[in-house]
Amino acid sequence: MNYRKKQNTEAEINITPMLDVVFIMLIFFIVTTSFSKESGLSINRPIASTENPKKSIIAVVKIAENGEIQLNQQILNISALPAVMTKLRAENTELSVLI
Repeated sequence: MNYRKKQNTEAEINITPMLDVVFIMLIFFIVTTSFSKESGLSINRPIASTENPKKSIIAVVKIAENGEIQLNQQILNISALPAVMTKLRAENTELSVLI
């Protein structure tokens, strides 16, 4: 007797039709999606009269742990600070203070 060897054939899955279906569904969802513009409040911003912004002067006050007070890197006494700040404020009305 002649015995023929059985060939082991592995089952293969062809995924090409599945990819076609996925791409068709993707195209369908892209085409049918509706995009809506969200409504919001409209803000009327004022128009600047000049293009050059004003430079504000900043006074930097540093207070150390030992009680030492510095104004723009100058050591001051606590009693002199209000007078110096009043003088700076008189010189520039747009003075900002950073403590």
